[in-house]
Formats: sequence, C-alpha cells, structure tokens
Amino acid sequence: MRSHTLTTMILIALSYPIQALAVDSSDLAQVTAKLESGDEIVRIVCFGDSVTGVYYHTGGRRAWPDMLGIALKKQYPKAKIEMFNAGMSGNTTGAGLERIDRDVIARKPHLVAVMFGLNDMVSGNRQAYRDNLKAIIRRCRESGAAVVLCTLNSVYPNQPRPMPVVAEFSQIVRDVAQENSVPVADCFRAYEAVRSKNVTEWMLMMSEDIHPCMEGHKLYAETVAKAISGKPVSLADVSPPADTLQFTLARLKAGQPVHVIAMPPYDQILRDVLLKLFPKAEVNVTTWPVDGQSLAAMVKWSEGIRGQKPNLVVPAVPANVKTKNEESFIRDYHWIVSWSAAYECAQWDMLPILPSVTGPVAPSTLHRTELARRIIGGSDVEYVDRKSGDVRPARQILLEAVRKLR
Repeated sequence: MRSHTLTTMILIALSYPIQALAVDSSDLAQVTAKLESGDEIVRIVCFGDSVTGVYYHTGGRRAWPDMLGIALKKQYPKAKIEMFNAGMSGNTTGAGLERIDRDVIARKPHLVAVMFGLNDMVSGNRQAYRDNLKAIIRRCRESGAAVVLCTLNSVYPNQPRPMPVVAEFSQIVRDVAQENSVPVADCFRAYEAVRSKNVTEWMLMMSEDIHPCMEGHKLYAETVAKAISGKPVSLADVSPPADTLQFTLARLKAGQPVHVIAMPPYDQILRDVLLKLFPKAEVNVTTWPVDGQSLAAMVKWSEGIRGQKPNLVVPAVPANVKTKNEESFIRDYHWIVSWSAAYECAQWDMLPILPSVTGPVAPSTLHRTELARRIIGGSDVEYVDRKSGDVRPARQILLEAVRKLR
C-alpha cells in the first residue's frame, strides 16, 4: 500500500474550504413537499456520465439513480417517484448540454441531480466546465425543475485524472452551486471521509481506477438523498435484485443452447447441475483456467470474456490464489467481476461462487474470503456461499442455489 501517497491525496482533498452555501431552497422545498405528501408523482432525472449510467462497474442492472429512488422511498414512505437515468459514458458537460432537451427536459422533471466532471477534466478547460454547469442549471430551472449539483467521487492515482484535479473540479461544483443558490451533494467529501478513516473500505467502493462499484453508488445515493431531504439514510440493507440467472433460464426454458464460462471445478459441476434441471438442454462450457494462475493472470484472461458472448459467467477464485498484497487482491478481484459483466446494461448472467463452496477455507485465507464476499457484493449480484455447518459437497450446494434462483 502506498500509504504516503494516499495520505498526501487525502490532505489535498480535505484542504479545500467548507463553504456555507447560500441556497435558494424554495424549488427544492416544493419537491420535498410533494415527496412528503405522496399526492402526485415526482419525476427525478439523474444527469451525468458513465458514473451515473448503468454499466459494468455496478453489474449492469442498477446504478446510483436506482439507489436514490430507494433512499427517497425510505425517507418519504408515501412518495410516488419516477426515476430517470440520463447517464451516458464519455459525456462532458458540453455533450450533456447537446442532449439535455431530449434526455432531461422532455421528461418534465421536478428535480434534476447533475453529476459531470471526470471527462471534463481530461481537456482541462475549467472555464468551460464552470460555464456549462451554469447553463445546465439555467435550462433545468427554465423548465421548472429544481437542481442539485453533485461533486465527483475520488479516484485511484491515475492520468489524466489525478486526485488534485478531481478535488479542484469538485470545488468548481461547490463554487457554481454557491453562485447560483443550488444545493450540493458533496460526494467527493463523502468518499474522502471514508478513505481518511479506512483505505480498505474506500477501495471496496471502487470497481477500478475511476468508477465506483455498487457499494460506492450506495454512498452516492445516500449523499444525494441527504442533500435533497436534509435527513441521513442508510442503504446497507439493500440486497441485489433477484434476477441472477434471468438470461440463462430464459434460454434453457426456450430450448436454446447456453454458453457458460466458468472457473474449475464449476465448469463441470455447473454443467451437470443445469443438465439435471434441464435434461434436454445444450450446455456448452468454456473453462476459465485457474490452475497455477495468479490473480493478475486470471484478470488478463477475463479481458476476453465479452468477446466470447457468454450467457453465464461463473467466477470462482480459489482462496489461495497468488497475489502481491491486499491492495492487489482487491483491485484485481474487482476487475474479475467487472470483466465478467457486459460493458453496458446486463446482457448475460454472472454467478460468483465463494471459495467456501469448493471446500474448507484455511484460517490463513479467511480474511480474503470476506474481502471476496464484499467485492462480489459490490457487483450487485447474488452469489453462492456455504452456510456455517453445511458439510454437503459443492455439487449439492450449487444445485440447491440454482433451484432457488429459478
């Protein structure tokens, strides 16, 4: 762990002054009143780039806008809410303005949560970023919508998005918000508060260098919900959607062949399980090699998964896999689950299997197993685990798990 580098970045991030924003809350107050009463549907558009959109880094099914809807329902039980995700990969504020009429204004929103910046900073044009944020606020207000601006999430050391620049662009968001009397969801400070207390917890919120996994998206949603309502909310109890095998089962029930990519021993075990449940099925399996492979080598192999167009991917990383250190384990394992998912919205299934299912986990690898459980949870999919005291063979555990998922 490069602790001195991380410490420097944390100090940079937290050195920006906390400003008391002069917020014109009248528009937002009207929104919260509607949420409180439940008398009418409240339309909320989340407008941004790939961090907002539904992509691989959260498993391809949901992102922070979905979590925001859940958070607001917790805070306002009577609320009737329509959430719209207007996130698009690679977008800058300028590209966002080009599509704002179609993707935002046309929805007739009551509220727009705006989160851009990670792509704007690549060009380094701070004035354009500032001006475009102001234009987005103006266009939303002209349409009758309240606005919440969101600062950026913090990132791993990388180019062309170094942490000092991420901090600087987040400060621009705060400045624009203050100048335009707009509330801020300070996601940057929320992320850095986690990192300053526990770097491992921060890493478990990131899928790779710049994109958060679902654990990070939950923090986003909690932060935005608090900016809207003024009240804290927790999404720790929100489970993955119950559709883990939706693509695989649909094909099997329709009599179509299924292509499975799986790490041993589940390349054979899962094939047997599927044939037991669907005796006439055509199950084609590609083995994801693990014998003698380091975790980094498994990541390298996984980069070709999307080109194989599978119907089901089964990562089952052994507990004793070779890796440099804890940071490498977390980062590489995140890449395993990220490459196991389609780039955009889910197009196939992923069923991770924890080492406990394969056999007893040595005390020396218990910590890794818990990290794996947390990482997989960040991909927002259900997984197969062995319950305490369960001595059944892996085949029976997997058979029961697949039956339940049916």
